[in-house]
Amino acid sequence: MKVHYLEIVSLDVDAVCKAFEAVHNVSFGEADASLGGARTCTLSDGCIIGIRSPLRDTEDPIVRPYWLVEDIEIAVTNVESQGAKIAVPPMEIPGRGKFAIYLLGSNDYGLWQL
Repeated sequence: MKVHYLEIVSLDVDAVCKAFEAVHNVSFGEADASLGGARTCTLSDGCIIGIRSPLRDTEDPIVRPYWLVEDIEIAVTNVESQGAKIAVPPMEIPGRGKFAIYLLGSNDYGLWQL
């Protein structure tokens, strides 16, 4: 298992970015529209950390890992068979691959196919 993208939804993006930069010696870029306005940094293992504001009034702050998978359609079918609810079916982000979001055990998770 490998986390490809760790999404952090925060009410204070700048404060979280500054804290991570100070503690972990990383640097976050400008807002990336293709990732919902997330400010991102890429770790040495290739994992991307994205910190963004809520995209709608009903979105609460959350930390959501997106697990790297080889075939997102099969992965979605497999998590559904384990009782997961698909919140966002597989969608393509041009130049970044496909992602999906599912809910299971009162938590949000993501899948990512490059």
